[in-house]
Amino acid sequence: MAKKVGILFGMEDTYPWAFIDKVNELGKGEIVAEAVTIDKLEQGADYGYAVIIDRISQDVPFYRAYLKNAALNGTYVMNNPFWWSADEKFFNNALMSKLGIPLPNTVLLPSHERPTDTSEKSFRNLKFPHDWDYIFNYVGFPAYMKPHDGGGWKSVYRVESPEDLWDKLSETEQLVMMVQEEIVFQDYYRVYCLGKKYVHIMPYEPRNPHHLRYATTHQTEGKDLEKLLKTIHDYTIKMNEALGYDFNTVEFAVRDGIPYAIDFCNPAPDADRNSVGEENFAWIVENSAKFAIEKAKEYVPGKQNISWGTFVKDSIK
Repeated sequence: MAKKVGILFGMEDTYPWAFIDKVNELGKGEIVAEAVTIDKLEQGADYGYAVIIDRISQDVPFYRAYLKNAALNGTYVMNNPFWWSADEKFFNNALMSKLGIPLPNTVLLPSHERPTDTSEKSFRNLKFPHDWDYIFNYVGFPAYMKPHDGGGWKSVYRVESPEDLWDKLSETEQLVMMVQEEIVFQDYYRVYCLGKKYVHIMPYEPRNPHHLRYATTHQTEGKDLEKLLKTIHDYTIKMNEALGYDFNTVEFAVRDGIPYAIDFCNPAPDADRNSVGEENFAWIVENSAKFAIEKAKEYVPGKQNISWGTFVKDSIK
């Protein structure tokens, strides 16, 4: 009986169908792929998938619950829905600081508005005012401010001064924001990482319009470029081993030859042909299909098959 690979997705239309076609091509009838279809979700029920790639549960809580139920039954879910529920960008930064990964100086700020159903007494442990002099000296200006658990370039601000920061913070309502040092970069890279072992490094220009961000090339050359790409490759593996993500992108801004990790909590990264380009699209389709088949072959019905990063595994020893 063929083992099933499912993909759970939303509005995207190029990657999911190409992934399904590639798995069906490479699986040779032993491994088959399809779009996940859900007509009911009974507690504890096994709906028969060996592997599911998750591209949408960050936006649909029902799907996240479905995937946790699937993982309970032995389905290998990419990415681990339990860890994804617990993770956020500021913790990512804190963890990478312990691993020796170069990072922009970063601080976390309380939300501008109190969370619903809280009062002044809810914040008796929070000192007001904050030590703004320390924060501004540590981060410097210009700086970037973004949600500590957000994504998709939503609510991201470039701030030029303390006054500008406070003004833009007032727009963020109940979001908890992190403020980061600006890294003025010579090169910028977005890096696919699959299975904590397959790496694809892509020159990237975040200042370009969305559809042109991959239309760029290396500014570093020769031996310096070889050394830089090797460092980025090794950092990417190290970071994803710690986090436990099987499908992720990491972004690096290169200043004075040093790649600073800017963003590395992207468990449903852009894989659209129209934005990443044909070469990058072909790589992610081919390699994600191969990895899904690899995990499907390992699948044993009912056997727990949840991937955890070294941070969690080392914490429970």
